[in-house]
Formats: sequence, C-alpha cells, structure tokens
Amino acid sequence: MAPGSNNVVIDAKDGNHTATIIFLHGLGDTGHGWAETFAAIKPSYCKLICPTAPAQPVTLNAGMIMPSWFDLMTLTHNGPEDAEGIAKASQSIIKIIEEEMSKHNIPAERILLGGFSQGGALSLHTGLRYSKPLAGILAFSCWLPLHKDYPDAFVQGNKEVPVLQCHGEADPLVPKMWGNMTADILKGFLKTFEFKVYRGMGHSSCNEELRDAAAFISKSLPPL
Repeated sequence: MAPGSNNVVIDAKDGNHTATIIFLHGLGDTGHGWAETFAAIKPSYCKLICPTAPAQPVTLNAGMIMPSWFDLMTLTHNGPEDAEGIAKASQSIIKIIEEEMSKHNIPAERILLGGFSQGGALSLHTGLRYSKPLAGILAFSCWLPLHKDYPDAFVQGNKEVPVLQCHGEADPLVPKMWGNMTADILKGFLKTFEFKVYRGMGHSSCNEELRDAAAFISKSLPPL
C-alpha cells in the first residue's frame, strides 16, 4: 500500500467494512500519530487507514530529513510552493483511495479523507481535485495549497462534498489567518462547508474538535 511502509490500518469490526477513513498526519509525524485518536471515534463499520509520508528534506527546517508529504519552503501564505511534490503526494493518496475501491468494493462516496496540518492541506488538495466525489473532507489546522489556482482547479462534480475545516484560535505554526483565507475560498464554491474555530487551541487538537469530527464522520458515512 502506498505511500510509506509504516501505514497503520485498523479494520472494521466483525468484517463489516462498508466505509473507509483515510487520515494524513502532519510534518515530522507518522501514521501512528493519529491512529489511536481516530480509532476511538470512528464508527465500527469504518476501516481506518493512517499512511506515513516518505522521509525527505524539508527546506523550511534547514533541509532536515523527516516524514513530509511535500517540501515546505516558507511560512508566508504567498511564498513559493512545491507544486510538483504536492502533485506527487496527491497521487499517492489517490492510489490508496482507488485500492479501497478496486480491492474492497468501497465506492468513492463511502471514503472520507482528512488530515492535520500538512496532511490536512494535502487532504483538501486531493479531495477537491479528485475525479470522483468523496464522502467528505476533514481538514484540521491547515491551509489550501496552491490557493491561487482556485476556483479553476476545483472539480465541479465535487461541489456537494461536505467539508469540515477546524482551526485553533491560538495556533502559532499555521496561523488562524491562513484558516480564514482558506475558508473564504472554500465557502465560495462548496455547498456544504463549515469552518469551526476553537478558543485557546494551538497547533493541536482538543476534545471539542474531536467530538465535532466524530459527528461529521457519522453524518458523512452513515451505516448502510
């Protein structure tokens, strides 16, 4: 299974696999970082896949090699972006989506994609541009990559894909301003979009956010 060798997979209970959640970690983390958290809130019929990004040099961190979905060059919203790396990472996630479809007979509309920070950015990029509408996109503490490409880059067939974007009011790494700008873009063309901000939360998660995520997952992936 792409993209890394340390992907975490938690199967649905009792073989009742009717939906899949794919959640992408942030910079420097692995698939293990969010697996336990999402295993606790996912419905029993959902399979959970938490892939691990490949290790590669990150310009923003002085070229240090670490798990990273794509290169990060700057912390400014109008700075240069690794368009080639973003496209490559997106294809690796699409391979996972399509493997669920082809090998496990899970249709795209029963696959929910999400992520935190850099992983959240990749989930937005991939889900909004994918050729088939997904069940939903869950975007934690992130931004919209290549934002200048929108709305032209948006696949019109995905306008009804629900998106829940969450951000900490006190995030020092991905400032809430980035979240605000992303929300301003997304609400312009998405039919079902919600942006939730959590008071006092930094670049992390909180119980309230996870409760909202659990409700979003249950609504987007109801039992069959």
